[in-house]
Amino acid sequence: MSKGRIRAGYVRPLDIRQGQVEMAHGAGGRAMAQLIDELFARHLGNEWLAQGDDGAVLPPTGDAPGASRLVMATDSHVVSPLFFPGGDIGCLAVHGTINDVAVMGARPLWLSAAFILEEGFPLADLARIVESMAAASREAGVPVVTGDTKVVERGKGDGVFITTTGVGVIAGRFAPGQELSGRQARVGDAILVSGSLGDHGMAIMAQRESLGFDSPIVSDTAALHGLIGTLLESGADIHVLRDPTRGGLGTTLNEIAKQSGVGVMLQEKALPVKPAVAAACEFLGLDPLYVANEGKLVVICAAADSEKALAALRRHPLGRDAAVIGEVREDAHHFVQMTTAFGGRRIVDWLSGEQLPRIC
Repeated sequence: MSKGRIRAGYVRPLDIRQGQVEMAHGAGGRAMAQLIDELFARHLGNEWLAQGDDGAVLPPTGDAPGASRLVMATDSHVVSPLFFPGGDIGCLAVHGTINDVAVMGARPLWLSAAFILEEGFPLADLARIVESMAAASREAGVPVVTGDTKVVERGKGDGVFITTTGVGVIAGRFAPGQELSGRQARVGDAILVSGSLGDHGMAIMAQRESLGFDSPIVSDTAALHGLIGTLLESGADIHVLRDPTRGGLGTTLNEIAKQSGVGVMLQEKALPVKPAVAAACEFLGLDPLYVANEGKLVVICAAADSEKALAALRRHPLGRDAAVIGEVREDAHHFVQMTTAFGGRRIVDWLSGEQLPRIC
């Protein structure tokens, strides 16, 4: 429940008495941010939930100076189809939660997994999903240590839904109050991405729509804690890390701009998008800025350290195509803007609806 805040300006309040949940409420955009602010945060709010990030930094585990602090994050996975080029719901559930812990600057330690299964779902498919989950967990070095299973009647589910929760530790790297957070972006900072945008979302859509391309689109789903470790070890002055999942890069940067009270200026020519993804987006009328990623990292760092951060990212296999794509600017309206390839300028606003449902 940490996916952003509503930009200043009029937004019609939720109609709690007569309104209904819509697909847009889970899309990662403006409607979801409003649901979080006006319903969940209103009733469940506390100092840890109010941090507003992908995970919560919890109090120190001891009284000694520099005592380790825990990070906790949770995510639910409802992707359709369950199997897609480059992955499946099992490895996606592991990667997504590991990444939410890791972008807080924590070392992921443990996972839990809860399954909601629909009556009649093939056991062979379930075994394939669990085996994929186990392989992803082993490769990441983050074990699943507890879990739960529930079964609903035939027709009252959609095969498999998975919820994973992760716990990690911040061990002295950051002073209390200075942890990586969407609140830490500063005017003048450089903005980087670790690689090409939109691969996961378009792999899902190509599978759904049976689209064939000369170069098949493959999901980028991956655990990012190794890449993040390489980046942090470089000594670059890193302020914000975020994995741009639902709502893509555009929504993620709007969240950060609001949290930090700043503006953002992107350079369209600098955005890395694979030709096949660009072609699929054009064919489907989609904007790659808003297409989900599951193995990419947004980095906001001191401008003086941008080349150091870029070099560190490119040293890791998951960051070979990293690029500097923009900068943080002073802006009382907290707008995310982009200089286009033609030299014009456009606003990169919050998503107001559901561009790609069920992509994670």
